[in-house]
Amino acid sequence: MKNNLTGNRYIMDVGVLKTELFFETDETMVFTVIEGGGLTKNGYSESVKTTIAEIRPQVYMVAWKEKSGATVTHVEDHENGIIYSNATLPDGSFYTMKGTVNPLED
Repeated sequence: MKNNLTGNRYIMDVGVLKTELFFETDETMVFTVIEGGGLTKNGYSESVKTTIAEIRPQVYMVAWKEKSGATVTHVEDHENGIIYSNATLPDGSFYTMKGTVNPLED
């Protein structure tokens, strides 16, 4: 079933990290780091297999595992433009972040 994220691009800004999220298909997303804030390199891009669950209209839980072994789970509230992001890095570091998620305007 197609979700409403598919085919759309968003800017996620959690202060220390700013990325572009492109929901390529129902099961894949490409993230591109705009500002890595020391967590990762600016400009880094990766296509990841996602699991997307719609919690309610315009609110999604999105989870994936990166090539590095990092795992990420977002709760994306597109109605209110709020994102909650949890990431566990390969070294065991755990980050809980809150910020904004907004459609990328062409």
